[in-house]
Amino acid sequence: MNIVLIGYRCCGKTTVGQDLARELGRYFVDSDRFVEEKTGCPVEAIIRSMGWNHFRQLEKESVGEISRKDNLVVATGGGVVLDGENASRLKRNGWVVWLKGRAEVLRERMDRDQRLDKIRPPLTGNDPLEEIILVSEQRNALYEQAANFTVDTSDFSIKDVADSIIKAFRKNGGRKRSHGVR
Repeated sequence: MNIVLIGYRCCGKTTVGQDLARELGRYFVDSDRFVEEKTGCPVEAIIRSMGWNHFRQLEKESVGEISRKDNLVVATGGGVVLDGENASRLKRNGWVVWLKGRAEVLRERMDRDQRLDKIRPPLTGNDPLEEIILVSEQRNALYEQAANFTVDTSDFSIKDVADSIIKAFRKNGGRKRSHGVR
């Protein structure tokens, strides 16, 4: 069974996922990087040249491929839950963890990433904080529906979040719906 991390941008899916994979001795897969490796093109360039719909189709194909594998830790793109088929595929062989965070914290993390030249294509064209609030409100019900476990990463270290996930995964056998550190 895979451990699948979902949530909005900058909630910690990649960093927590890498830590989880190390701790559990599993392979780590980032679905956005998977798309980049298959296409030879960065996500932001795909979106800029071909649009969001094209990227979502590539994401869907990648999710299909990733979800057929086992014993992975998977970090998904923030919008993966927009396609119900993606969520179903990921849940078939995965225990899904929703990482969430307060909008202000996500904005700070996004600013830090931008200073490190990590480009995140805009989703709405609004002010970044407004965009986080708006898009999160649109997606939160989808994240909640897909999740077996939820962790708010706002005030906890990567290690604390990963430890919470590992403990819940082992306790619940990857089946039960529950909430972690808040």
